[in-house]
Amino acid sequence: MMQVKQVSTKKELASFIDFPHRLYEGDSNYVPELHIAQRDLLSPGKHPFHEHSQVQLFLATENGVIKGRIAAIMNNNHNEFKQRKDGFFGFFDLVDDAALAKQLLDEAGKWLKAKGADTMIGPVNPSTNEPCGLLVDGYDSPPVVMMTYNKPYYLPLLEKAGFKKNVDLLAYDLSTATVDKRTLQLKQTLLKRLELKGIVIRNINMKDYKNEVNKIQEVYNTAWAENTGFVPFTDKEFKYLAKDMKMLLDKDFCQLAEHNGKVIGFSLAIPDINQVLIKIKRGRLFPTGIFKLLLGLKKVNYVRVLALGVVSDYRKAGIEACFYSEIIEQAAAKKIRGGEASWILENNEMMNNGLKKLNATPYKRYRILEKAL
Repeated sequence: MMQVKQVSTKKELASFIDFPHRLYEGDSNYVPELHIAQRDLLSPGKHPFHEHSQVQLFLATENGVIKGRIAAIMNNNHNEFKQRKDGFFGFFDLVDDAALAKQLLDEAGKWLKAKGADTMIGPVNPSTNEPCGLLVDGYDSPPVVMMTYNKPYYLPLLEKAGFKKNVDLLAYDLSTATVDKRTLQLKQTLLKRLELKGIVIRNINMKDYKNEVNKIQEVYNTAWAENTGFVPFTDKEFKYLAKDMKMLLDKDFCQLAEHNGKVIGFSLAIPDINQVLIKIKRGRLFPTGIFKLLLGLKKVNYVRVLALGVVSDYRKAGIEACFYSEIIEQAAAKKIRGGEASWILENNEMMNNGLKKLNATPYKRYRILEKAL
């Protein structure tokens, strides 16, 4: 008989984190998450998300064998910012079983309803500021860094359980070999035009990283504010992410746009470390995984454009085109074959049109789903 129970011990948390390794065994596109990072993300006291919100993990077992998992997430900052009563689910993985899917979702839904939620949205792990969305198209290659991956049967299981589309998120492949060269050629003209308006674009100053992060956070929380699903980072959340990013960050792939000294936009591309993580068994860095990671980073030949945005008053001035041009030029100079721009909301016409002009190809699609409780 299938049992769904709340995770309450360290051993159960470890089982929760490790379950996907067995579920996806033999899947050449599966990338294990780093165990230590997942443990910290899901542990109150370790990750700042828990300072303002609650997460309850559930495991489904049959005769002592784990068959599925889910997290129920009450994101209080989201509800305060949006003036809503939304509940969320995430870390959703299971065998192909409609009854089990319903059981897991029902348990998470009951927990959320008891917290006052009237809607259930997901998957988010645990928010839109972290990996989120259900892969619904593009199963033929591994996910890039901080993007999700799942079995094709997840969508029909969720739909059968009553979930409907909220919004789709797109991932674009941008190859240095096929990029439209006209945009690159326009870069110098655009930079001169911007300079006349007092706008300059520069690399991040890694020697003043703390202050640079503060400026970027201000832009992020302003430039993305109108996006569907957006919730501002808290100071602690942004600094937590920035600390992790610093280990991966190449200053040539982080640009800031300034107007008379005030930061008005930024772009960030990071190496696709999933090319290395895919080879680290069960996401364990020790004893040998750490060496694979350090040695493998030098061979990574793809990046992810993780963030690229400009505050509203400065959009359509050519800043975004300059950001993309710089990323592409740097990638070509470093012998990187290209990158993924993700995720882009399907209704963000300006970003989608800009990427298409560069000859970028939408090659993966992710979906956020919802259901009334």
